[in-house]
Amino acid sequence: MTFHIITLFPEVFGAYFRESIIGKAIKKRLVKIKFYDLKEFSIDKKHRKVDDRVYGGGPGMVLGIEPLVRAINKATARQTGLGGKRQAKIILLSAGGRQFDNKYAQELSKHKDVVLIAGRYEGVDERIKKLYSVEEVSVGPYVLTGGEVPAMVIVDAVSRQIKGVLGKEESIEEKRYGIGVPVYTRPEIFKHKGRNYRVPKVLLSGNHQKIDTWRKKNSKGLNK
Repeated sequence: MTFHIITLFPEVFGAYFRESIIGKAIKKRLVKIKFYDLKEFSIDKKHRKVDDRVYGGGPGMVLGIEPLVRAINKATARQTGLGGKRQAKIILLSAGGRQFDNKYAQELSKHKDVVLIAGRYEGVDERIKKLYSVEEVSVGPYVLTGGEVPAMVIVDAVSRQIKGVLGKEESIEEKRYGIGVPVYTRPEIFKHKGRNYRVPKVLLSGNHQKIDTWRKKNSKGLNK
């Protein structure tokens, strides 16, 4: 699976995507991440300007349609099917978009190519949505300064749904019990300020059926 990230700041992604599970997935070629620096697609070759003032007045700047079109066309150049229809899923990271959740992450993991447009400033020229089949997606009920962090969230959440990324299929906890299952490790008894904090007896019982039931009962959040 390939993620195509259109952004003004491609350098902010490096450290996160090089490390841990995502980094390993990239090395194993289970996931590929390509960056498209929006400034490289500016029609202003001297200053590489990609934004402009808002028509109708108001504060802030808007990402222009010309560099966005160029970047999207580059990102989807190899994903054009019969009849010229683009096969890549194109997502605009926007505070006003559809709420991203684990179910949607599972849906996205079925696509071969996902284009993520990291919005900035006051947003992007609205006409981009008429030129392409763009879905607006939000990672939470709040407003961020840009779409780079949401792009990382989506890449992480989607990548872990891809077979082989987590090593074992059973590592995807939401497919087993749901999210938020309490977990414990050694020591069995932890003493703190005169009190003993114990691991639940059922987890020490060796009875896998009872343990399974306990974990399902105590899970919270997704798929419960």
